[in-house]
Amino acid sequence: MTDSINPATGALLASYPFLSDAEIEAALARARRASGPWAATSFVTRGEILRSIATWLRRERDEIARLITLEMGKPITEAEAEIEKSAWNCEYVAEHAQAWLADVNVPTNATSSYVSHLPLGTVLAILPWNFPVWQIFRCAASALMAGNTLVLKHAPNVAGCAEFVTQLLHRAGLPQGVFENLHVSVPNIARIIADPRIAAVTLTGSAAAGAAVAAQAGAACKKTLMELGGSDPFIVLEDADLDAAVAAGIRARFTNCGQVCLAAKRFIVAESIAGQFETKLAEAAARLRRGDPLDRTTQLGPLARNDLRAGLERQVSQSLGRGARLLVGGRAPAGPGFFYEPTVLTNVDASMAVFHEETFGPVAAITYARDAADAEAIANDSAYGLAAIVWSRDIEAARGMARRLVTGSVFINGVTASDPRLPVGGVKLSGYGRELGAAGMRELVNLQSVWIGPAKP
Repeated sequence: MTDSINPATGALLASYPFLSDAEIEAALARARRASGPWAATSFVTRGEILRSIATWLRRERDEIARLITLEMGKPITEAEAEIEKSAWNCEYVAEHAQAWLADVNVPTNATSSYVSHLPLGTVLAILPWNFPVWQIFRCAASALMAGNTLVLKHAPNVAGCAEFVTQLLHRAGLPQGVFENLHVSVPNIARIIADPRIAAVTLTGSAAAGAAVAAQAGAACKKTLMELGGSDPFIVLEDADLDAAVAAGIRARFTNCGQVCLAAKRFIVAESIAGQFETKLAEAAARLRRGDPLDRTTQLGPLARNDLRAGLERQVSQSLGRGARLLVGGRAPAGPGFFYEPTVLTNVDASMAVFHEETFGPVAAITYARDAADAEAIANDSAYGLAAIVWSRDIEAARGMARRLVTGSVFINGVTASDPRLPVGGVKLSGYGRELGAAGMRELVNLQSVWIGPAKP
């Protein structure tokens, strides 16, 4: 049994029982039975269903957005945007999947030879709570369109969102068994991974969770796709448009209360402009409207759980103890809910928790760089490599820096975001493999080589 708690008030929303062993077995059996018929459906049929799902998402937007906000605290306007993005992804994948997965002819000495992209079978998706609907469709749209069936193990604090999406998929016309929601306890995950009916595992979460799941899947010789944490740099070079960089920095750090894998976390700023930048950033952060996430004027809601807030408090306290300087925030306000003030720390170095750990909350850490080369070195001084942002008027220099940054993506003069048209993923402790776009879809297929003889002389 798990409880869904409203993070804005601390009140109990609902309790959800874990599936019994018999119910888990029944769900896996349904996914297995559906696997063959679903793989045999045409791209046209699958695409029609994905477009129907997009229609249903928009039709039910208000209800599901409210549920997202109640379960994990995201401001309602951001929850609504999450629904629209999920619908867009379904439509984009439906439009392009057939071309992405078409046979690729390869000249060899055969009469004909080609590579096909075939379904793997049933995919297990283990997902986090920070984008409870988008995370589902980020992997499910591609997995389902490729002809796989999918079983979902969602985060327990957003169990209501998982159930709502499951029901919506069935109303949209997805056949029984093609998508199964498994609300299970952690000890059950290993045996589900080991089950021969599971062909592959995709996980979005922490590096620790990724390491555990990868080890379990590796023991069963199953493919894994890992999108893990990040400590993403936001580099501001001395020729940057300062006001634009500050405005982008607020969005990049404080959207979803800073609970975004791709969010900017380490602000690496040229010394010559650092004083101006940190003052402007702190002033802008202090102006953010914190409050009831169901209020449409709220810009910063609560953290999703109280233990997450306690972890953030530890990171800030440890960093201040090592010499970081607090410009604004730094406290959990009195009252109900799991709120934390928008916080800006400066004088941060690599010895501090807010630099070398992932900070999943509304805390911006500013480090000074002597020049562009120093900024690049500081950015790469991390166990993570998910994304990076570079602000500079010299686009060619920024493009050159992007090639030297050890990350899965780089945004120049913009804010990092996952986009259905581009692959997303990381390197180092940020994981491996990609989701979204053509590359993401091809992660969850069998690349089958076909050679037809006789050989040419």
